[in-house]
Amino acid sequence: MSTVSITAADINKLRQATGAGMMDCRKALTETNGDFEAAIDWLRKQGQKVAAKRSDREAKEGVVLAKTTADNKTGIVLCISCETDFVSKNADFVAFAQSIADAAIANDVKSAEELNEVSINGAKISDLINDKLAAIGEKIGVSRFERVEAPYVASYIHGANRMGVLVALDKESAEAGKDVAMQIAAMNPVAVDPESVPAEAVERERAIVTEQISADPKMAGKPAEMIAKIADGKLNAFFKEQTLLAQPFVKDGGKTVAEFLKSSGDVKVLSFKRVALG
Repeated sequence: MSTVSITAADINKLRQATGAGMMDCRKALTETNGDFEAAIDWLRKQGQKVAAKRSDREAKEGVVLAKTTADNKTGIVLCISCETDFVSKNADFVAFAQSIADAAIANDVKSAEELNEVSINGAKISDLINDKLAAIGEKIGVSRFERVEAPYVASYIHGANRMGVLVALDKESAEAGKDVAMQIAAMNPVAVDPESVPAEAVERERAIVTEQISADPKMAGKPAEMIAKIADGKLNAFFKEQTLLAQPFVKDGGKTVAEFLKSSGDVKVLSFKRVALG
C-alpha cells in the first residue's frame, strides 16, 4: 500500500513521459510508492509500450543552443529554460540565451555552476538571469549544460532552438559531423555503441525484458537458462535500435551509421550530447 499521496500532477507527469493511460499511471505510482522511475519500469513490465524517459524532458520550454569554438575542438550545448513558449519565441529572450552561450565559449566554461559566475558587461550571469526573471515574470535559468572536447566537434541546432546536438569525432569531417548530429537529433540513441551503454542501464533493461518473458504463459515451467537466452536476444535487438552506430542511417537506410562513417574516411564518433525541450 502506498504511503505517499499521489497527486493529479504526478499522474499527468507520468502520462506525458510515457504515453500510458491515466488509470495505469495512477496504479503504477501507487504500486511503486510514488517513485517516478520505478513507475516507468512497472508500466513496461506490465507490457505497456512506454516512451523512454530521457533527460531531455527536464525543461518544459526555453531556448537550446549548441556552439563550438573557432577551431572546432570544444563544444557546448545548453538550455536556458522558461515556462511558456510565448517567452521562448521572443526575439529578446533568444538573444539573451545567445549571449550566455557566447559567454560560455569565450570563457571556456566547463559547468552550469561556473557559467552562472561568468560576467557579461560587468554583470554576473546569475544576476542577469534574476533580472530577466523579474522583468518577464517567469522562472528561467540554465537548466542544462553539456560540454565536449575532441579533435573535431560538430554542432547542430534543430527545430527553432528546441534541440541541440554535439558530436565529438576523432578527425575533422564537417559533413560527416553534421549528418551524424542530424541522426542523433532524429533517432535519439542512448549511446555510441553497446559498450558505451552504462552498466546500470543494461541491467535495468535486462530485468525488464526478463520479467516480461517470465510473465508470458507460454514460458511457464521453462528453464531459467532458456529465459536468459531469450532475454539476451531482446537485449541485442535493443542495442541495434538504441545505439548510434548500429542504427540505420537516416539519409540512406541501406547502410548503418557505422558503415556511413567508414565510407566517409573511417571517421569515428567518440561521444555525443543531445539536449532537447521535452
